[in-house]
Amino acid sequence: MSIYDGDAIAQALERCLDPTATTTARGRALEALVAEVFGAIPGVRCPVRDQIDVFGAQEIDVAVSNAGEPEGLAGFPTIFLIECKNWASPVGSLEVAWFDTKLRLRGLSFGILVAMNGITGQPHALSAAHSIVAAALHEHRELVVLTAHDLRSLDAPEGLVALLQDRRLELYVTRGLPVGGN
Repeated sequence: MSIYDGDAIAQALERCLDPTATTTARGRALEALVAEVFGAIPGVRCPVRDQIDVFGAQEIDVAVSNAGEPEGLAGFPTIFLIECKNWASPVGSLEVAWFDTKLRLRGLSFGILVAMNGITGQPHALSAAHSIVAAALHEHRELVVLTAHDLRSLDAPEGLVALLQDRRLELYVTRGLPVGGN
């Protein structure tokens, strides 16, 4: 059975938002969901989750290996990271900057931040966390943000591929996140 079958994503999101679960359990549930929806894309594997680097300084939520299949994430980097923030409020600039730092220190040009309630600031003003996204782009790093709304909208791996392609394009057109989107 695929995560895209029936209401599996909706059920997984309920586990991510379960108010009776611990913060850690909700975070791990989101990481598992993200690894599963990305792992269903042709040529994509998520072999690493919750890995601490050799220095004991940084945790990687999900690491992605992308073979670049034509029906998958062709044109996307072969390796990228996904940071998961299952917070009740938007993620702030400090946390977005820390994720950008993780990418920069590894020489990676692309990363996805799954922020259940978006990020802080106004996209049209490039304020707060939006300024970090714009600054990373200026330094040739792409930070794509996905929200709970985005995850709820998924019904097939092709939909996730199209969403990522659109978000990536929007980064260059708007120099940040899409105005009206978070």
